Amino acid sequence: MASKWDWETGEGVSHIDDPAEVDAAFERGEWPLGSAVIGLAFNGSLEEASPRIVRAMQLPDVAQRGFAFTAAGAAARINGRLTPELYAALRAEGLKSIAEYAIKDTLAFVPFRQLPPRFKWWKVVSEVRNKLESWWLRSGETVEEAWRALRRRR
Repeated sequence: MASKWDWETGEGVSHIDDPAEVDAAFERGEWPLGSAVIGLAFNGSLEEASPRIVRAMQLPDVAQRGFAFTAAGAAARINGRLTPELYAALRAEGLKSIAEYAIKDTLAFVPFRQLPPRFKWWKVVSEVRNKLESWWLRSGETVEEAWRALRRRR
């Protein structure tokens, strides 16, 4: 039976739904594993996909590692939660890293009460930072409008 995905070109691996096939690809050292774990995040259970996503986060190819972090973000979006090992892998990378968007997806799509303490802290800090930035930008607009009004009075 012909496979639906082509490991040599990467064609179709983002639609993979078989964890055993991904495990076999890891053993063979296939290169599009980051793309494959995106498929698992969308098509498999979180529990099946999680260890494979974490493993793909350690790949030497930076692009494929980036796809693995994309898979983690997709898992957070789809499931509204992550596994402890995914939280640990994201925390190890940190916010200002290749994991930035996966962490932001996690903060946006996982309920606050279900977040681990470090992620709760990141959520609070980002919300406060966003609010302060909003106030700063609005104050600049207010000062600019006042300046224009004063110049019209002259």
